Amino acid sequence: MSETRTGEELIRLFTDEYFEKLYYFCLKKVSNSDDADDLAAETAASIISELRKGTVPRSFSAWVWRIARNKYAAWADAKHRRLNTFSTSDVQTLEVADDGDVVDSLIHREDLKLLRRELAFISSDYRDVIIAYYIDYRKIQDIADSLSLPVGTVKSKLSRSRNILKEGMEMAREFGILSYKPEEIGFIMNGSSGKDGEPWSLIRKKLYKNILLAAYRTPSTAENLAIEIGMALPYLEDELEILVAAELLRRNGKKYEANIFIVSAQAQEKIYAYQREIQASLTEKIIAINEFRIKCYEENGDTWHEGYQPREDIKWAMLMQRVDEVSQSVSNNVHRGENSPNTGRYGHTLRPNGGEWDLLGMEDYTGERPDFVGLHGADGGIAENEPFIEFGQFKFIYKSIEGKTPINLTYAQAKALVAAAQHDTSGIPQHTLDKLVGYRYLERVDGSYRPTFLVTFREKLHDFTAEQLAERIRLGKEAIDLATAYYNFCREVIYDEIPEFFKNDTYQIGHACRNVFEMRGAVIEGALACGYITYADDDERTMLGAYLYI
Repeated sequence: MSETRTGEELIRLFTDEYFEKLYYFCLKKVSNSDDADDLAAETAASIISELRKGTVPRSFSAWVWRIARNKYAAWADAKHRRLNTFSTSDVQTLEVADDGDVVDSLIHREDLKLLRRELAFISSDYRDVIIAYYIDYRKIQDIADSLSLPVGTVKSKLSRSRNILKEGMEMAREFGILSYKPEEIGFIMNGSSGKDGEPWSLIRKKLYKNILLAAYRTPSTAENLAIEIGMALPYLEDELEILVAAELLRRNGKKYEANIFIVSAQAQEKIYAYQREIQASLTEKIIAINEFRIKCYEENGDTWHEGYQPREDIKWAMLMQRVDEVSQSVSNNVHRGENSPNTGRYGHTLRPNGGEWDLLGMEDYTGERPDFVGLHGADGGIAENEPFIEFGQFKFIYKSIEGKTPINLTYAQAKALVAAAQHDTSGIPQHTLDKLVGYRYLERVDGSYRPTFLVTFREKLHDFTAEQLAERIRLGKEAIDLATAYYNFCREVIYDEIPEFFKNDTYQIGHACRNVFEMRGAVIEGALACGYITYADDDERTMLGAYLYI
């Protein structure tokens, strides 16, 4: 019998045998784990307090559950009174179908967690009203006054939002895969960045990458994107506006669509498999064109470069130039007349904040493929009346060669390179020259500056003879025919996965095809394999791939 036990023994009995049962009793009553924790703790504290005061119940079990029921009744009554202070009169004024009262009944049953969940996904058109009414407990007239809306409009919004909330609260929401398993996307950009580094300053963020990916795969409302990404809508809305303003995302009615093409990993796998099949033959033909070009220069007596760089090093840049010439010939033949409707100075799409670029996304692909070779030049600070400077730096990922030179040079630095090649740097600021020496684009010799890489004055080059031109065309045609077959394969793969909203965008499709078709990496890999170019593990050469034409 309980009467024979001490207070401490009864406390141990309660904690050992009743505490866990008490929590589940509370959880069943309130259907909310946080509130169950609070109610169970409050009830246990009351029981233990009474036992420590010397209370010895005749029937310990009945006594415990009587206290638990009384505590719950008091807790529920207080909760009910608090909710009634904000909702009873207003709810009765709403013209809502009978089942619309589900929202109110859910709230009165303490299901506030469901309400909070749904508020994370309701659009801003309704969110302010529903929060003011259900969370801040404000009257309809007060809400109307604060939002400068007619009372009828507030009632209409509240009625509509109640229906939306009802649908959401009664469904078992599941976040999309991107909410817990974000994907990585690579990007290829052609053109020049905006003043704040757009688009790179935005697309480096994992959140933005996955928003673009979700909106590319399935054009979606902001609410659906919030669920797919796993981010509350009030925060996501701002991010969506940033992407729309940067022209990375676009609206189509209430839905958002990616404004760039994203090539799937499956498409890349097919393309790289085809590329491997033609790599050796393609490399052989590109090398033949390059060696023939050098031979013609020498036969014509041209000073085809200024002698700042050894021929072995020069071949890296020249080989990539020949690849680009073949690629451009193929692209021009296929996409003749397919220009962006808003083309800028350099042939790319004009963008906000002074940018001129086109962008292609690439899903993360971990299979076998050649290293990408980029081409960077002079960027930023180019006035409308400034001449174009044909400076380029091919960026080879192979053995981290690309990390030995800066990403881009400024236009002022490119002008300094031209001045050094022309042997007159008198008008160039000293800090600019020092910077270029530090980058190893320039070296100081006998008090003057000279370039360290391939520099060619076009006026010193002679035209090809008729015989040379005929052979050049023949060699070029062999490479172009092989590359055209490869290009058509790439285009076919791209077309197979074009989303409906991109089917008529010939410029975007062409931009995607031209970049997926990229052959630089395959040829560099092939040229290294056959020994046409070499690079050792401890190689210290830094200016591979750099060139300047004047």
